[in-house]
Amino acid sequence: MADDKPAKLISDLKIDTDARSTLPYDQWVQGLGLPLHTGYFIEDCRTIETAPWDFLGCNAAFIQLAGMEGIVDARVTEIAPGGTVAPYRFALDEAVYVVDGQGMTTIWADGVGKKTFEWGPRSLFLIPRGSIRQFSNARGDKPARLISNTHLPVGMSLVPDPSYFFNNDYQDTQLLETSEDELYSVAKRAPGGRGASWHGNFFTDLAAWNGLVPHRQRGGGGHVVDIRFPHSEMGGHMSVFPPGTYKKAHRHGPGVFIMIPAGEGYSIMWPEGEEKVIVPWHEASMFVPPNNWFHQHFNVSVEPARYLALSPIKQMRAERNNRLLDQIEYPVEEPWVRKMYEEEIGKRGLESLMPEEVYQDPHYKWTYDENEEQGAVLDASAGRGL
Repeated sequence: MADDKPAKLISDLKIDTDARSTLPYDQWVQGLGLPLHTGYFIEDCRTIETAPWDFLGCNAAFIQLAGMEGIVDARVTEIAPGGTVAPYRFALDEAVYVVDGQGMTTIWADGVGKKTFEWGPRSLFLIPRGSIRQFSNARGDKPARLISNTHLPVGMSLVPDPSYFFNNDYQDTQLLETSEDELYSVAKRAPGGRGASWHGNFFTDLAAWNGLVPHRQRGGGGHVVDIRFPHSEMGGHMSVFPPGTYKKAHRHGPGVFIMIPAGEGYSIMWPEGEEKVIVPWHEASMFVPPNNWFHQHFNVSVEPARYLALSPIKQMRAERNNRLLDQIEYPVEEPWVRKMYEEEIGKRGLESLMPEEVYQDPHYKWTYDENEEQGAVLDASAGRGL
């Protein structure tokens, strides 16, 4: 393992706090000279360009999609075969999703022993604020890629100095002083959420994660599980919907980070009354619906499609209490939506499994197994309205 001392230098960039057109976080990222990926989506996070970042001693890149601005960030960390990145301390909670590879993470704090856990493709874990973390690639034949999601843009708007967030001596040892059953063991079912809530800071493989409940109000015969990290504002949910179906269009506030663990399909995003953006996706695709844009998800594969949605902090979530304004029912959607979907799956030799009744009855009830729990409702206070 590499030297345990955290790297010291982040960037010599001087933030211009008088600049009105660019946020401090944006200035910092641009000054690093690393690849910066923008637009509406990343079709495959496993293949986007990275470049050496001396701070971590590995290749890295940043992602700033429409819908993330000033709220959340995404950072790609690419670990060389058999490699270990430099350890660093970070002042905010950091959610990490593994887009490719197998490896290990070690976390510790002053006076608190090291804890190491293993991860693989599609793992999700949270690293508590103020702790030191170090990533290692367990394979010697291929790189590993991690995507980190934090609220650093919000933080740097308050304190425009990256050294305040990286390797600041602040720590909260209580976040690491828990039993092994609680820290980086597999997440457990807990009360709350929209009928199914998994509480913990380690999810082994989101493509295989089950224990979901019906998400009746969003249509498509889908299921959902809420994800809650301990002692953290961060969290989200994972939605799963069957082949031959698509979900109702809906909208919410900005900063919802969406990653695809399994399935193939596309999403349509648009501001009300304006042109549409089509987002093709498969495993390791990523997109962020911009603020108040409608978006609708379509499964074109022969397996259930899954998407992970990590939510922004509470202050950034718009309260959604009117489904008539923020969700489009099938009978009133534009006819081309259905036509396009049937054409897309027809190209693959598949047929739509959407019942004809859904296009006629706005109160159509999807059929679920009798033994399934009641399941999710659109409740912004419980399920974040997403």
